[in-house]
Amino acid sequence: MKKKITIGILAHVDAGKTTLSEALLYTSGKIRTLGRVDHKNTYLDTNAIERERGITIFSKQARFSSENCDFILLDTPGHVDFSAETERTLALLDYAVLVISASDGVQNHTRTLWQLLEHYGVPTFIFVNKCDISIRLKEDIEKELSAALSPLCVGFLEAEGREELEEKLAFVHEDFMESFLIGEGIDDGDIAYLIGNRKLFPCLFGSALRMQGIDFLLGILDKYTLPSVYDNEVFGAKVYKISHVGSTRLSYLKITGGTLSARDEISYLAQDGTRITEKVSQIRLYSGDKFEQTETVTAGEICAVIGLSSTYVGQGLGLARDTEKPLLEPVLSYAIELPQGCDTRVYFPKLKELEEEEPSLHLMWNEELSQIEARLMGEVQTELIKRLIRDRFNIDCTLGAGKILYKEKAASRTIGVGHFEPLRHYAEVQLLIEPAPKGTGLVFDTDLPENTLDLNWQRLVLTHLYEKDHRGTLTGALLTDTKITLVAGKAHQKHTEGGDFREATYRAVRHGLMKAGCTLLEPYYKFRLEIPTQSVGRAMSDLQARFAEFELENSDTDRTAICGRGPVSTLYDYTREVIAYTKGEGRFFCTSDGYEPCHDQDDVVAKAGYDAEGDLDNPPHSVFCAHGAGFTVHWSEVDSYKHLEVELKNSSISEAIIPKASTLARKYSINDDELDKLMLKLFGPIKRKQYSEPKLISGEKKEKAHKPKTVRSQRNMVIIDGYNLIYSDDNLKKTSQYSLEKAREELMDLLSNYVAYTKTELVLVFDAYLVKDGEGSEFMHDGYKVVYTKADETADAYIEKMMHELGPDYSIRMVTGDKLLQFSAVHSGISRMTAKEFLEELTRIGNEITEFVRKLSESKG
Repeated sequence: MKKKITIGILAHVDAGKTTLSEALLYTSGKIRTLGRVDHKNTYLDTNAIERERGITIFSKQARFSSENCDFILLDTPGHVDFSAETERTLALLDYAVLVISASDGVQNHTRTLWQLLEHYGVPTFIFVNKCDISIRLKEDIEKELSAALSPLCVGFLEAEGREELEEKLAFVHEDFMESFLIGEGIDDGDIAYLIGNRKLFPCLFGSALRMQGIDFLLGILDKYTLPSVYDNEVFGAKVYKISHVGSTRLSYLKITGGTLSARDEISYLAQDGTRITEKVSQIRLYSGDKFEQTETVTAGEICAVIGLSSTYVGQGLGLARDTEKPLLEPVLSYAIELPQGCDTRVYFPKLKELEEEEPSLHLMWNEELSQIEARLMGEVQTELIKRLIRDRFNIDCTLGAGKILYKEKAASRTIGVGHFEPLRHYAEVQLLIEPAPKGTGLVFDTDLPENTLDLNWQRLVLTHLYEKDHRGTLTGALLTDTKITLVAGKAHQKHTEGGDFREATYRAVRHGLMKAGCTLLEPYYKFRLEIPTQSVGRAMSDLQARFAEFELENSDTDRTAICGRGPVSTLYDYTREVIAYTKGEGRFFCTSDGYEPCHDQDDVVAKAGYDAEGDLDNPPHSVFCAHGAGFTVHWSEVDSYKHLEVELKNSSISEAIIPKASTLARKYSINDDELDKLMLKLFGPIKRKQYSEPKLISGEKKEKAHKPKTVRSQRNMVIIDGYNLIYSDDNLKKTSQYSLEKAREELMDLLSNYVAYTKTELVLVFDAYLVKDGEGSEFMHDGYKVVYTKADETADAYIEKMMHELGPDYSIRMVTGDKLLQFSAVHSGISRMTAKEFLEELTRIGNEITEFVRKLSESKG
């Protein structure tokens, strides 16, 4: 019996993913003629929009067989705007083939896909495509894959023999080394086991367009894949896609257990919580745009069923659990503007049909503006939505300018109280609300003994926490990265009803957020900018002005690549500007990269004009009862009326107020070699004076040579970026991990000795710009100045200001890792010094002091 394997093909845009799918189908005998993307006749890109644009937009499936396997192939979109569609397929896959262009190498989106594959635990083969048009050596590409993705990437080369492959594997895995050395050989089953457990990533090379390496790839997939193990007794299925063909609604399922037959009844919960029982009227097995009907499907199969009216993407049926919340999500919101005469309220339910197919749209009705809003990933997806609305509903809509989707998190720890007690109702809930680490999302927990509040009530409170989209108090944005723990609660034996705890829970969350305050978070892009080298100065200036962090990744004679990350609000429209100032020669690629504290929080909050107390859907006030009637208590006074007393314990989440290493890392990272190369390109070679041995001069010439000159005296000054120095020294860095204060003290002691021995004026600058409302401070320590910058002022900014203020009276040496400051220093005639170089000088001075003390002791002895 053949193995049943579901395999997905993933890639960054233009890597040749669809061409590879076509080549596999052709090699396996599934299709008789090869289609091409540029000819608009591929087997899988059947949608008119896909063929027009030459890109994959919707995931589709095909079926083909090899000697030992029956494959279900899922072709996924490569464009970053449709990453959510790609992510939804990952939970279904047994294996994945990650396609990488030999010329382009590992791109930002490639790294994003790799992280997703790692998150979902999908065993992966790598196919390096377009080798026919690349001049890069396979060995160099292998090294890049090992460095950028995983050291477990191993080249499986068609031209190599078995012995060469086993030698490579022996160096990757110690378990294989002994077998290789004693000549036993490595078993194919062991190789398959490692691949299936993501402990080995085979890398293959070829050209899908030229059909090079395709037979070899198919043979590798046939030999080294293992079938998944399913429960064949109990039914389970995951819904991964919804589509509509005319008036027919199709639910696409991956069967994860048991069997499903036509006319079977399935009982499930709709999104609104309603229990629904419906009969499956038809089961289809799709391959491309064609399908076959079947009566029964078994575990491991992917099918489309008719008859289920309220399923949703990500839903688990039977014993299958719902798919976890996707990692990739849109960061822009657009208003959908319908033509004049179209009632938006009438069309809103119709457009919700699109949301069934693409859940990340999150179509919302904005009551205040009477408009429909959708969440989208970028410009390409906006064009798709307009086209889909026109084709399906015969109306031409427009989309307004994109708005940033901000988020909020709790700013501090506190206990929120929610009390709901109208006449003959009662519930009180107290919740510990505290900020959680970045990327955590919302975490709900209970820390309450069962004898204090019945377990059923505790479960009910947790249910209410999970069911609602909680919003922050600054702009009303969705809440994230916050932990909420039930720490106290009370019910009334006679008067408490289920809805009472819902009201109390919602009010407790809101009350806590009003007390704790919120931090506004904004979405970030990870980017790669490829430009002509002469445009580097303009690009770096632009990126700095747009609050981006960046580094030079590589630079040759003509072109330079800059990689980094920055706020979506400043970068989402930068592509047009790049094209303009590079005259069409620049390229700017972006992918979503999580959320960070907003760089202009005050401005965003002011523009939002959100009234936290006036939000009727999220009231922070509580309802108490007196004299037989309920009355509302303002949130600021609720603590005085609450019925339960709870002590605020130590935090279960450690968040230091002082900046951490990741925060203090310099924003602009360029190593010295790259800096020197760039300086050489931009300003030409540096002409240095040539020095020789001094010559003896006599007579008149000697007198002339020694004629005194008036020389302006300069004072020596060293300015140091303190945290940069701490995180550049292994010992200080290790100390900082448990006590940054201790690390600062150790550094200051080292510098005390340095200043005393060298008689140099020195200024040590520490970042304090993340300390809220910090006023900054300066003080003298053992003969030199220590500076803590004020709020919103970085050490870099302070140092740059100080450089200009000191002027020509000082001979300045600047110790910093900020390369833009180093550029500025070079142009200003100031000596720049890396942290590493200064640490070497500190070590040398320390040794001299030790030697001096030793000799002094010996002379006294």
